[in-house]
Amino acid sequence: MNIPVIQTERLILRAHTREDFPASSALWADAEVTRFIGGRPLSGEEVWARLLRYAGHWAWLGFGYWAMEEKASGAFVGEMGFADWKRDIEPSLRGIPELGWVLAARFRGRGLAREAVRAAMAWSDETLPGPTTCIINPGNMASIRVAEKCGYKEALRTTYHERETIVYYRERGPVG
Repeated sequence: MNIPVIQTERLILRAHTREDFPASSALWADAEVTRFIGGRPLSGEEVWARLLRYAGHWAWLGFGYWAMEEKASGAFVGEMGFADWKRDIEPSLRGIPELGWVLAARFRGRGLAREAVRAAMAWSDETLPGPTTCIINPGNMASIRVAEKCGYKEALRTTYHERETIVYYRERGPVG
């Protein structure tokens, strides 16, 4: 699968490489980063499995996660993209691409998540059939703002892994 490269004003969204492993490990080892995503830092082993799942998504489903790189510096900003995690969540999200994003702490508060999400949504509108979704911890106000500014609407509240979760939904169309 040829993973598309998407460029925005300040970012390059590109395929992960093995060389991204140290930066990705540092990202997911940060307790502040994982506070609303699983609630605990990840081990290197877990990050490696995550990177392999990203590649598998592209190979099997034609969508997946990109590494986010800052154009100006080449720095690893974070990760974002679409997945079908086959989550045990009610109602089921299986078959609906789920958008997710995570940025290293030093890149937060600069509008980079919104910039990347808008670019990914524009790509999905041209490439993926149907709607997309995302799930967000209700305490994660920064991600809620990004989702809502980009046109995602709250669909319902449920639990996932015994934590309250908001499910957001977006039909294809103009990017918010």
